[in-house]
Amino acid sequence: MVLVTGLFLVPLGMLLWMSFYDWPLLGRSHFAGLENYLFMFGDRGFWNAILFTAKYTVALTAGIFLVAFPLALFVERQRPLVGLFRAAFFLPVVLGVSSASLMWVWLLNVNSGLFSPALQRLGITRAPMQVLGDVDGAFTAIVIMMVWKTAGFTMILLMTGLQGIPADVEEAARIDGATALQRFRLITLPLIRHTVSLALILVVTGAALSFDQFYIMTAGGPRNQTLTAVYWIFTTSFMSFRLGYGATLSLVLLGILLALSVVQLRLLRLRDRD
Repeated sequence: MVLVTGLFLVPLGMLLWMSFYDWPLLGRSHFAGLENYLFMFGDRGFWNAILFTAKYTVALTAGIFLVAFPLALFVERQRPLVGLFRAAFFLPVVLGVSSASLMWVWLLNVNSGLFSPALQRLGITRAPMQVLGDVDGAFTAIVIMMVWKTAGFTMILLMTGLQGIPADVEEAARIDGATALQRFRLITLPLIRHTVSLALILVVTGAALSFDQFYIMTAGGPRNQTLTAVYWIFTTSFMSFRLGYGATLSLVLLGILLALSVVQLRLLRLRDRD
């Protein structure tokens, strides 16, 4: 309770208090009432950042589950070298996001990196590839990097859920003639829906709060088209020095994440009742 109060409730209360003030980084603050909230509705930059964050969240979530599910099915059962495979797939998770982003900036460098010269030598491309200089290229590169970076954690969660399925249930279905696809759809997925729900909440929340990778790899460019919601809040608060308005945007983003989590948990409860 002390940790929750000191590290979450008190800062949240301060954030709510600041959102009603014109709070500069230096100087005295002034009460603004609902001015920050009213200004937010006309802030096209913030809503564009929200839309970009939603696009990134959908792409990253789909990519992580498309990779993590097959990996979890592969490492769930005992087989030769399964421990080595688990460690190898999980290893990128240990890296910090900043370290992984810096590494991929080097890998994607036009001249001294790995990917662009390798593709030219293999004859796949004729000219150097400036991946991070293009909006679509930068977006795709960051999604691929984060899938490589975080899919191992989701794999471990899904593997834990798969190992909790009683072996006699699948054996009975196999004896009854159920195909592998039918067993996966009618037995595996329903029995691990709680694990999938937990993994989904963690992935969506993490993607919606993305900042480091975009700050390091693209700095919001090109043409400010890779600004996430957190990046916009950071720019507003610590580059425009509008801490009160930044607090307002932070509360709105928190509300959006809470709403998404509540909807997902309620859908899960409805499935449990069915």
